[in-house]
This record gives sequence, C-alpha cells and structure tokens, in this order.
Amino acid sequence: MIKEVKENDVAECVKVIRESFGTVADEFGFNITNAPRFTAFATTEERLFWQLNEENRPMYAFYDNENIVGYYSLSIREHNECELNNLCVIPTYRHNGIGEKLLENAFKVAQDLNINKIKISIVEENTVLRKWYETFGFIHTGIQKFDFFPFTCEYMEKIL
Repeated sequence: MIKEVKENDVAECVKVIRESFGTVADEFGFNITNAPRFTAFATTEERLFWQLNEENRPMYAFYDNENIVGYYSLSIREHNECELNNLCVIPTYRHNGIGEKLLENAFKVAQDLNINKIKISIVEENTVLRKWYETFGFIHTGIQKFDFFPFTCEYMEKIL
C-alpha cells in the first residue's frame, strides 16, 4: 500500500533510502570517501524533514503491513515540471512490482499537481536502471560529470 509520508515516517524512510542506494554503491564501488554526496551516504533525517516541511515535497512510501519498503519524493520545479527523487525499494522486496507501483503513483501525483514533465537523474553507468526507466517512456536528455562523484550523471525525462 502506498501512503503519503508523515513526519513520524521520516526516520524509516531514511533507512530505506540508505539501504536501497547502498546496493548501488556496492555494485559500482562508491563509498563515503569517493562519493560522500551519493544518496546512500548523504541522506539524513534533517535533510528529509527539510524537504518535507520547507520545500513541501510530496513524499510517498510503500508499506508492507506497517513497514516502509519503498519510497520516492517529487521536487516541484518551474514550468509545470518536477524531479523524481530517490525512488527506491529495499533489496529483499525488489522484483515484485513495487518500484513500478511507486513510479505509477508518482505519475498520478504529478498529474494531479498539473505537472506535465518528470525529470530524473541516475548513475549513467547503471544501464539496467536506465533500461527500466525507458520501459516507462523516459528518454535520455543529457549527461554531466561532477568532480565530487566517481560516476557520470545521466538525465532523463518523461512527458506526462
């Protein structure tokens, strides 16, 4: 079941994000030394509280009974656009359609907010993830290399 994140959910959401993105870090050799700004290492309760309360980001979590096992947020931008952030599912729940349900929920929430374009950024080297997003209509729009990441960021978007 997908529900909107409330303040008392933030700590569990941080754990889910860190655990989920931790597998990406392991797969590609990222660590707190070579990629301290990577989501697995940079996500904190303070940061999520700020995004929830100050940025007023829509945040949603997938629950298995009372436990959060998946998460995403939307960062609202100008020109009826948003950025999908931190879509993730903890490893033991992957390959059960939860990511797809969260993504479809993000499309619906965005449309309800009169958003007509969703943007994402991913690790370009993660070709499996890129192909997954492409199956939902996302297209490649560019790449950028940052000095503080040992990988290249790929940008994608989908018109709703």
